[in-house]
Amino acid sequence: MRLYVEARIRAGIDDVWDRSQMPDRHQRWDLRFSEIDYLPCAPGEPQRFRYATRVLPLLTVDGTGVSAGERNRPDGTRTSALRFFSAHPLSLIEEGRGYWRYVQDGDALRFLTGYDYRPRWGRFGRAVDRLLFRPLMGWATAWSFDRLRLWCERGITPERSLRQALAEVCVRIAAVVASAAAVAPATALAAAGAALLLPPLPTTPAARRCLRRPPERAAGRSESAAAPTALLATLEQ
Repeated sequence: MRLYVEARIRAGIDDVWDRSQMPDRHQRWDLRFSEIDYLPCAPGEPQRFRYATRVLPLLTVDGTGVSAGERNRPDGTRTSALRFFSAHPLSLIEEGRGYWRYVQDGDALRFLTGYDYRPRWGRFGRAVDRLLFRPLMGWATAWSFDRLRLWCERGITPERSLRQALAEVCVRIAAVVASAAAVAPATALAAAGAALLLPPLPTTPAARRCLRRPPERAAGRSESAAAPTALLATLEQ
């Protein structure tokens, strides 16, 4: 199942492009990566890069990839495509491919991605991916997109939004613990439900604010049909 995430960001296309295409800015808001660095490449070649994710304080999983972008398309949209690989034995992702699209829609920008990957570790890896890892990756992508939206729309830096999200989680947990210790079990259960179901503050990133399925287009086809297949084919060559 291909992962799809879309955020509507009320900001200029240049701002969103720069904060998602420049490695030093991208790694600030994307929860999936701890480091992103460009690698040397010859003029005219697609851009090669290295990425890394810190899983534990002393454990980092890394990989490499190649990307290409179209900044000036005839229809006014922008797009980029990438392929990525990891030889790290602890990386569940062996290889994958995906794209980003930037589509102006009235006063907002539709910033969307679609990507898929092949897990390693055989049947065990496919089971772990289907039950745990892929849903987690979808959530992390959506949460990160909303984090980027807050940065572009409200000027809330990714570092500040992460601190606020952690603080909000701590407050919710504390409310549940305090209710369980002070009131009847039924009331404590209601408090726990409220802590889990109440929406996050408007200034806290939330995956629920993003689309997780491609919207249906007028012709009955989903937005996933608009993937930059030609650009992806170039990278595969």
